[in-house]
Amino acid sequence: MSRYALLIAPSSNRVYADTAPRLALAELAVFGRTALKGRLGELEESTFGGVPYVTFEAEDLTDRDVAYLSNLSAMFALFRVEGDLLRPVLLNRLDTFDDDLITIQKYAGKTNEQFTKLLLNVTMLASGKDLLADRPVVFDPMAGRGTTLNQALMYGYDALGCDLDQKDFEAYAAFLKTWLKRKRLKHRAEVNPVRREKKLLARKLEVTIAGQQSLVMYNIDALKAREVIKVRTADLVVTDAPYGVTHGAHHKGLSRKPIELLEEAVPGWVEILKPGGAFGIAFNTFTADKDDIAQVLEDAGLMVLDMPGFTHRVDQAITRDILVACK
Repeated sequence: MSRYALLIAPSSNRVYADTAPRLALAELAVFGRTALKGRLGELEESTFGGVPYVTFEAEDLTDRDVAYLSNLSAMFALFRVEGDLLRPVLLNRLDTFDDDLITIQKYAGKTNEQFTKLLLNVTMLASGKDLLADRPVVFDPMAGRGTTLNQALMYGYDALGCDLDQKDFEAYAAFLKTWLKRKRLKHRAEVNPVRREKKLLARKLEVTIAGQQSLVMYNIDALKAREVIKVRTADLVVTDAPYGVTHGAHHKGLSRKPIELLEEAVPGWVEILKPGGAFGIAFNTFTADKDDIAQVLEDAGLMVLDMPGFTHRVDQAITRDILVACK
C-alpha cells in the first residue's frame, strides 16, 4: 500500500481556498467510490512544509487511475510519499483547451471555477458514465455567462444551456466567438432567432468546434426550456440555483425564493434528461432548505444520492451545498 499527497490548487478566492482541502476530501471520496472502485483509503488533510495537502492510501495507482484523479477540481500536483520525500506523479488531464476559457471572464456573481468543475465531476460520476471515455451532453438551464458550459467544453463534452438575461447571453456569445478566433480554432458560431408561429420565442447561440464539439445556448426563461429543447436530450443537468442575493435573481418577475423556481422548473428539466442521467444542483442553504430541494427532485422522479461533505461558506449571505440525483 502506497501513500499519496494531493497538492491543493491555489484559488483567487480566499474563502474558497480556506475550505478547498475539505471539499477535496469529499470529492476524492466520490472518485474513490466510483471510478477507482473503492480502492482508496485513509483520506485525510495533511501538511508538508506548512503547505496543505490531502493524502490517501492506495495500491500502486495505474496510469488510468492517475488519469481519473488528474481531473479532481482541487488537483494542482500529485506526489507519492516516500519517507520524508515527495515524488511527483505525472498528471494526465482531460483538458482539451487552454484554461483561460474558464478563468478569463470576471464579473459579479460568477461561480468559482473550481467549484463548477467539482459539481460537474460528481454529477458525471453519479451517472455511472466514464469520465474519461464518454462524451455526455451537459445541460445548464441557468447558464449565466457560461462557466458550466465552458467546463463541459474543456472536457471535450457537448454543452447545452439556457439563460433569461439578455446581457449575459450577449456577453457570453461575444466572449466565446472572440476566444475561438484568438485561439485560431476552426469553428462556426452563429446567433439566430427561434420563431414559432411567426413570434420570437428565443435567441439561439449555436457553436461547432472543429466539426466535433457542439454548444447550443438559448436566451430564454429556464421555465420554458422544454419549448426549445427536446425530451431526452441531455445526459447531465448541472446548475447553480439562484442564491437569493443581489446577483442571484435580479429579473423582474423572477422569484428570489429558489424553491418556488425549482418546483415549477425541475419537472421540465427532468424531461430533458435522458434515463440513467444525473442531476447536480448547487444552492444557498440560507434561502433553500436541502430537504425541500430533495423533495422537489424526488417528486420529479429522481433518486437523490447521499453525498456528504460539500457544505461550505461563500460569504456572509451564502453557505453553499449541493444535491446530486439520478434518473
